[in-house]
Amino acid sequence: MTDDLIELRREVGALRETISRAAVVRLEAWRDWMDCEDFAASAENFAHYLALRRHDIRPLQRKLMRFGLSSLGRVESKVLPELDQVIAILDALIDGAQFAPASEAAFFAGQNRISERARRIFGPLTDHGPVGLLVTMPSISAQDPGFCEKLAAAGVEAVRINCAHDDPEIWRRMIAHVDAAAGTVGRRMKILMDLAGPKIRTGALRDEKGQKRVRLGDSFALCFPGRLGMVPSGQPAIECSLAEPIEALALGHRVFVDDGKLSTRVIAREDWGVKLHAEIAPLEKGYKLKPEKGLNFPDCALNIPALTEADQEALRFAAEHADGIEFSFVQELQDVELLQSLLAEIRPDDWHELSLVLKIETERAVRNLPDMLVRAAGRQPTAVMIARGDLAVEIGFARLAEIQEEILWLCEAAQVPVIWATQVLESFLKTGLPTRGEMTDAAMGARAECVMLNKGPYLFEAIGELDHLFGRMATHMNKKTPQLRALKSW
Repeated sequence: MTDDLIELRREVGALRETISRAAVVRLEAWRDWMDCEDFAASAENFAHYLALRRHDIRPLQRKLMRFGLSSLGRVESKVLPELDQVIAILDALIDGAQFAPASEAAFFAGQNRISERARRIFGPLTDHGPVGLLVTMPSISAQDPGFCEKLAAAGVEAVRINCAHDDPEIWRRMIAHVDAAAGTVGRRMKILMDLAGPKIRTGALRDEKGQKRVRLGDSFALCFPGRLGMVPSGQPAIECSLAEPIEALALGHRVFVDDGKLSTRVIAREDWGVKLHAEIAPLEKGYKLKPEKGLNFPDCALNIPALTEADQEALRFAAEHADGIEFSFVQELQDVELLQSLLAEIRPDDWHELSLVLKIETERAVRNLPDMLVRAAGRQPTAVMIARGDLAVEIGFARLAEIQEEILWLCEAAQVPVIWATQVLESFLKTGLPTRGEMTDAAMGARAECVMLNKGPYLFEAIGELDHLFGRMATHMNKKTPQLRALKSW
């Protein structure tokens, strides 16, 4: 038995040494990004976590479990403290060395940092529940001061203004109503403004009788802006709002329309665009082509600027009026650098006070998340939004569950808050009746620091439902850690 313990101690010690060396290299690459001193410890933990997850530690976990020491499965926010405690216990078991547990404050410092950063970005938690709520402002809220007052009274922590809709005058009225609600309720909701990004959508549609529906096995044309008239007669055809995706497509590349309702593949390239073959479409009526529907190109590396001219104008407004900015279509380190340089021009003295939410909605963004996170959080309060709508289409619905888990783990390791977003209680918001699947999905949102709700006629009922749900889930789970309260269901 002692030999087993000695070998286990050697394995854990070697793992600690290996990841420590790897973390030093990564931290050196990040060094120039670290303007915020209070993020240094988080970056160090994050570097250790990324190094740890390069290893398959399942065999080691099984050996630790045999001695009642399985703790590495919840190591995210405290990598070295967890490893050091395991090593200290093994030393005590092997040679009777005195074991002194780490102080509670030091051991759980990472968890406390996440909570503090969540409060700074989303505002202090209200009495309604253990998870913050972010609610998208509908256009009608600009004309209805009572809407914001009702949100604040319901305990909503933050509101989201979508810059893809409305205009600065309407945004000003929305913000004025948030401020007025703060005077009435005694608590101001945080305001996050969402930059639209380069939305790639369907455009003009050739209006030929019988040419609007695409069925399984059909082909149709997706063409460059302005080239609709070049497509041969009799071929269903619709424009893409941007030329860049069409230029990047190659034979065999997939194109998804309207959140994947229509799944196609490129079968030919032409001067006017590409010809697509429908591989998945509604069986009975087919898919009706319409303008202003989203397009996704998961097989293309699209070199499209994350900030359009309209985004840069909206950014100036947001920097003056909002508490934070949601960055759509952010995909690589240079995108973060550009936005932060623009903020520094707009608010040179205090741009670091503005919070930044990185919206993760493409496979490229997932791949570049570690560096983007450190570059952002090293200079200003940062959170991550798991934008699961576009992300599911980009990476495939089968991978979404896996990837959203990994994003949660990475953010916990970096000690930054997470927003669980897209279609939360969507049916409930529209009809007042939830589905079983969406209630289960919403319950998983309790592992994030904030959950986003979109507009709908049953919004306030949905807020109440989430309050009840999160109140129950918080007694069962904290991030990945089961809380093990007493069970009374039987």
